[in-house]
Formats: sequence, C-alpha cells, structure tokens
Amino acid sequence: MIYSNLENLNIKNPFNDAPIFFAETVSSTMDVSRELERENVPHGTVIVANFQEKGRGRMGRTWQANAGENLSFTVLLRFKDFSTIPIALTLKTGFAAALAVEDFSALFHRDEIFCAVKWPNDLMLDSKKIAGILAESDGKNVFIGIGVNVGQTEFPVELREKAGSLALKIGLADALKSARFRLLAFILERLQGELTAEDWRERLLGRLYRRGEMVRFIAGCADSGSAVEGILSGVREDGALLVLPQGAETPSAFVTGELQALPVL
Repeated sequence: MIYSNLENLNIKNPFNDAPIFFAETVSSTMDVSRELERENVPHGTVIVANFQEKGRGRMGRTWQANAGENLSFTVLLRFKDFSTIPIALTLKTGFAAALAVEDFSALFHRDEIFCAVKWPNDLMLDSKKIAGILAESDGKNVFIGIGVNVGQTEFPVELREKAGSLALKIGLADALKSARFRLLAFILERLQGELTAEDWRERLLGRLYRRGEMVRFIAGCADSGSAVEGILSGVREDGALLVLPQGAETPSAFVTGELQALPVL
C-alpha cells in the first residue's frame, strides 16, 4: 500500500479526520492522490509534498515551486456520482483558499491583505499570482490540487513580473515557510465550509479579479484565437464567467478559456 510509505501529519482535518499524508518528494501530488483513491482512502484525504518533480497546472502547464518554501497538496473528495459534485467547485475552492490566505497572513502581519480570485483557478496579490488550483475528476471522485507560494522570494526571470508570494508581500520568509502547514489547515477548514455555503457567489463577487474592468477573454483552449473584449461583469451560479462584450446589451457566459487583463491606457 502506498500510504504505508507516507508520513501521517498530525493536523486536524475537518473532513471527518481523514488522514493528511506527507512525502518529501513525489512526481505530483495529483498522481499520488489518484493512487490513494484506488486504495480506498476516505473522503477528504490529503497528500502534501515538500517537492513535486512534475507538478502540473491548468491547460497542460507545469507548476514550479521550490522545495520546502511553498505549499503543494491535493485533497481527494468523494461523491456518489457526477450529479452530486458541487457546482463551480474550482471557484469555490479558490474562494476558500483566498479567505484562508488572509486568515494565515493575519498571524504574521498586522495590516490586512486582500487576496483576489482570478477566474477560474488563480489567487492574486497586488496583480501577481500567488496560488493556482487544478481540479480533475474521474466522474465521481474529484482531485483538487492546490499550490501556494508561501516563502519563496526568488523567481525565474520569465516569471518575476507575474508571480508573487506571501513572503514578498509581508516579509518574514523563514517564519512563513516554517508555518506553511498551518496554512494547509486553514484552507481545509475554509474549503469544508464553502462546499455547502449557499451565498458563496455573492461573497466571491467582492473579490473577483478585474470585475468591472475591461478584459480580453480567450474562449476554449489558449491558442483557439477566439478572443472577446469587454467588461468582466461577474459569474453565474454554475461558475461560468460573464463578460459584457463591447457594444452588447447582455453578457456572454464562458465555461472554459483564459482571462487576460488589458493594459490601462
């Protein structure tokens, strides 16, 4: 059994005390979570790793994180069938993680920070990405991978204008790195609550990245060439993004695609 080779972290899991496993190095926590699912671990089981050799993000991208500086984990959620999977699960997860980042930051910094949710799966601090979420499903089980830049203060040249971290925002890199599993606990607590919250959309709109601003949206895959420019007006109850194209009277809804901010002229 794979979990016999994993350390069991002593962290309270609000998902019925399901185990929280730790590994020093894995291919990706998503891969390990799928292996754990086949061994019938319970709903809410978490695998967290110090380093991922092949961490991945949305649309086939890679997720790069320095060993021991950030938080990378996957939580397994089991449902009866596809129809019982909560709608807008990725967005709800992002909202929960944003709230948890603020909870965690308050332990170290007296000034409140504001963590925005960029549709559909990123968290933003001061217009820089600090976290990404990847949700995959096999029809009834959902594997939610979350990566948060906690203590990292250096990024590759090509990412420096786009990537941020909690340490770059509030300092205290060493303290943040040492406490990153407390952030994990905050995220799980928030996630467990948001999965069944009925007012998630109303509260999410208050931190929806670029809401009310002009954006460019690439519908479908990143190289589809199908671009729409307009005002980002919100999200539907099912999590679809609403963009009001220039000259239109009603917003268009998108369920897949890439959101791009337009430069301020």
